[in-house]
Amino acid sequence: MYPLNYIEPVFRPPSEWQSLILQVSNGCSWNKCTFCDMYTAENKKFKPKKLDIIEQELTAIKQADLPVRRVFLADGDAMMLPFKRLKDILLLIRQYFPDVSRISSYCLPRNLGNKTVEQLSELKQLGLSLLYVGCESGDDQVLQLIEKGETYQSSLTALEKIKQAGMKSSVMILNGLGGPELSQQHAINSAKLMNAAQPDYLSTLVVSFPLREERFAANFNGKFRQLQQQELFREMHTLLSHLQLNKTIFRSDHASNYLVLKGVLGKDKQQLLTKVEMALNNAIPLRQEWQRGL
Repeated sequence: MYPLNYIEPVFRPPSEWQSLILQVSNGCSWNKCTFCDMYTAENKKFKPKKLDIIEQELTAIKQADLPVRRVFLADGDAMMLPFKRLKDILLLIRQYFPDVSRISSYCLPRNLGNKTVEQLSELKQLGLSLLYVGCESGDDQVLQLIEKGETYQSSLTALEKIKQAGMKSSVMILNGLGGPELSQQHAINSAKLMNAAQPDYLSTLVVSFPLREERFAANFNGKFRQLQQQELFREMHTLLSHLQLNKTIFRSDHASNYLVLKGVLGKDKQQLLTKVEMALNNAIPLRQEWQRGL
């Protein structure tokens, strides 16, 4: 739709399907997580895009008279850019598209280590209002095994900064990430992290390994295997049981999930738990394998 020269593949959150995907960087600067194959292609090595090229692309979209209401800053690591570069990008978006209602980006917790709350607040005032944070787990042992390069505390610090700056956070937790051996502690400590952070949005999807399962399993001393349906439901039940959220929009409707869950936590907690219990008792229709998208 937009006259842009993307470096493929390009990824975005499902909720950004109507957004202008503005590629301000290529790839991921960390790119070591053993479960992730999003940026493994040879042409996806991390590199910021020059500001003048970004402006040329915005100019082309403006001249094409295409509607832009929301903007997502791609690739997987746009918030790694320095504050000054992010500010300049946001000023360009405001210059060319002053009516944009929301600008968002993926965000690794480490991305915010060199940015103050005041700087984030300034970015918020320029339109950057939502950050998608892939916490994956709140359990330090699981995080170490998947080579995330983060901890419970680094994730919490980042989420607190986002909240203090007046931005919204959308957090992802991966169901099944600890395998059977670490399933319970993965769920309990992920809930603990969410309870402390109180994110605006929380989503889960079932972890899968299209390219790196062998490497991933090696870190678990060969003891890792993907959870089966009932094990995934038990882990989800543990997560939901331990969540104590005040007003977080919860979604577990990604195509990887066997069971679709939607609600607001905490008011819908019991309703969601009941649905999971029905799945555990084989009393509710589930997605078939051919219907799942991994």
